[in-house]
Amino acid sequence: MSANSTDPHTPADEVEPDDSPVVGSRWPELTLALALLATAIVVIIDARRVGTGWDEFEGPRAGYFPFYVGCLLLVSSAWIAVKQLLSWRRQGADFASRRQLASVWAMTWPMSVYVALVAPLGIYLPSALLIAYFMRRHGSYGWTKVSAVALGVPLFFFLVFERWFLVALPKGPVEAWLGL
Repeated sequence: MSANSTDPHTPADEVEPDDSPVVGSRWPELTLALALLATAIVVIIDARRVGTGWDEFEGPRAGYFPFYVGCLLLVSSAWIAVKQLLSWRRQGADFASRRQLASVWAMTWPMSVYVALVAPLGIYLPSALLIAYFMRRHGSYGWTKVSAVALGVPLFFFLVFERWFLVALPKGPVEAWLGL
């Protein structure tokens, strides 16, 4: 019998997700280290392509600082990968439990939908929808506050970027319909 079934104040449909460990720390650490290692190699190769030297008259070339940042990233990510591989047989710490992964997923899928909607709808409408969703779903705010913030924030950024800084952000059919 679960803890929730004996509590008369907890509805039966609000069963908490299992908090058992799902993912150990081995694979996430190794995967991230290898991804950063690949990124470092790309940065180093590209920095060498544009020049990493020091020009007597102009100072550092375009790739001077990125090259050294790439070298630091290469060394640190290689260190993490080697350290992880050397300790592979030892039982590592848990990376995430089911509840933690559920929390990550609850933030990841709306952000993915937001990113997918920016190209066809522009940045303002998806931003308003995302803010409204998070305020209602995760903040439990009333519709008055949700409407004010979800419409006010994109409007503020429209005024700042489009009117003040004269930087055009992606627009969609709604902005075209409004003549903006």
